Amino acid sequence: MNVPIVYAITASSNEQYQGIDVSNWQGYINYEEVKRDGIEIVYIKASEGTNYKDPYFDVNYQNAKNNGLKVGFYHFLTAINTEEAEEQAKFFASVISKKVPDCKLVLDYEVFGGVPATQINQIARTFLETTKKLTNKDVILYSDLYNSRTVFSKGLAQDYQLWVANYTSSQNLQNANSNWKNWIGWQYSSTGIISGINGYVDRDVYTKEIFLSDKTEIPENNNSNNVENINTESIYYTVKSGDTLSSIALRYGTTVSEISKLNNIQNVNLIYPGERLLVVQNSTIQGNEERCTGKIIYTVKSGDTLSKIANKYGVTVSHIAEMNNITNVNLIYPGQKLRIMASACSNSNTTGNSNTGVTYVVKKGDTLWGIARKFGVTVDYLANKNDIQNRNLIRIGQIIRI
Repeated sequence: MNVPIVYAITASSNEQYQGIDVSNWQGYINYEEVKRDGIEIVYIKASEGTNYKDPYFDVNYQNAKNNGLKVGFYHFLTAINTEEAEEQAKFFASVISKKVPDCKLVLDYEVFGGVPATQINQIARTFLETTKKLTNKDVILYSDLYNSRTVFSKGLAQDYQLWVANYTSSQNLQNANSNWKNWIGWQYSSTGIISGINGYVDRDVYTKEIFLSDKTEIPENNNSNNVENINTESIYYTVKSGDTLSSIALRYGTTVSEISKLNNIQNVNLIYPGERLLVVQNSTIQGNEERCTGKIIYTVKSGDTLSKIANKYGVTVSHIAEMNNITNVNLIYPGQKLRIMASACSNSNTTGNSNTGVTYVVKKGDTLWGIARKFGVTVDYLANKNDIQNRNLIRIGQIIRI
């Protein structure tokens, strides 16, 4: 007897839109070029935890809107109980207040810190309900496919729509299992290349159900945290006599090019006392410091070659060249800043060599999904390669082969 295939998770409709999701990792984005490349929707990271506002949030919002793109906002949740979830929802609402989103707000919940599934669902529901109450906007959940099946409940799936992350083909996704029958957003790649963006960006497809029916301004939340006192890297600097863009850039760990783009400065040699400049601090790390999160900025020093740098961070020369638009791989210079999606850091978190491949040492707060995103692979790939039976159970110090 022929048994028909049951498509467990499919697009909610055939009317679909090309999109990306961005954060401070992308740095300055030329949204005019992004739109020209066919992108219609941009989801922008607004906040994380209870005191971190993405330093590029305001810039991304304004520039995307100015170029006619539809925008949505997301919050990266780090709560381990419902009280923290409520506080983070208040913070998210305060960060996005007075903005006008076109798309539904999003809870990005992917790091669970050992919290059991029942509590994870309570935390998620608390954040979703509180955010909707404070903003008067619909809120949806972002999750990878595996957690949408094994962690998040059917009850949550009945009440909230899904933006699913799964780096596979649409046919494979249609045949996958989930507690959701439909998705309204699908993140299908973490290595997208889009004009106007330096390096990789997440690529998405959204259905028409992603749009808000109420596209009014998000109200101020009087009970939320004071946004003026949050931890963000963006500041406004008032130019003083004797200042140059070069000296300002050096002081705040960024570049002349970045400041000029952020402030639409045509002549980098012409600034004047009293002028207010938006500066994102430490958008380029000074010296040779590292961010051991898989994403770093490396400052070239005398004697460096792309091959030497690539070997240090467990990536290829072509990867660095692609990330930094380098046409001549034999031509780099001291002081040049290179973006790297690192497969390895020189700390104890990661190790790797050309013979055995890259490995990652699990640290507190890691999930298999988070590690997969960090290295641009799938959870399935890591689970199969490392013979992991329970994908929600990895331990601190465990070595993961990438």
